[in-house]
Amino acid sequence: MERAAERLKHWLHAVPEQFGRMSEAEVSERPMPGKWSPKEALGHLCDSAVNNLPRFIKIQYEKQPYVLIPYDQDQWVTLQDYQNAPAEEILNLWSGLNNRILKAIEKIPAEKLSYQCVTANQETKSLQWIIDDYVEHMEYHLNGQILKNNV
Repeated sequence: MERAAERLKHWLHAVPEQFGRMSEAEVSERPMPGKWSPKEALGHLCDSAVNNLPRFIKIQYEKQPYVLIPYDQDQWVTLQDYQNAPAEEILNLWSGLNNRILKAIEKIPAEKLSYQCVTANQETKSLQWIIDDYVEHMEYHLNGQILKNNV
C-alpha cells in the first residue's frame, strides 16, 4: 500500500504542474469524435475518485466480501459536462478528491488490506488490489490521454 500512496503523492504534485501549463484549447481538444478530451479524461478520474473513496472506506467495515457497485463512466462524463467546465475547476476537484483518498489509504491498517470485495466481473479481490488498481487506472489515463507522457 505504501507504493500506491507514493505513486499517488507523485501525481498530486505532477498533475497540477503539468495540466496547469496546458491551455484551455489544448485540454478541450478531443483526439477524434467520440473520444474524451484531456479535460473529460481528468473529469473521468474525478468520477473514479468519487466512486472509489467510499469503497476504500466501506470495505473496511461492511460485511465481507463487500460487493462493488459499478457505474457507467461514459454517462458520468457526459452528465457532468466536463467538456464545458473550466479546466481549473476540474483540476481542483481532482486534486481535492485525491488528497482525501491519499489520507484515507494511509490510515488503513495493514490487516484490513486483505479484506475482500467482489467486482462487477464477479471476481473476488482484496482491498489492496482495489487500491493498486485505482492508481494504475489513474496512471493509464494520465499518461495516455491527459498529460501524454509529459511527466
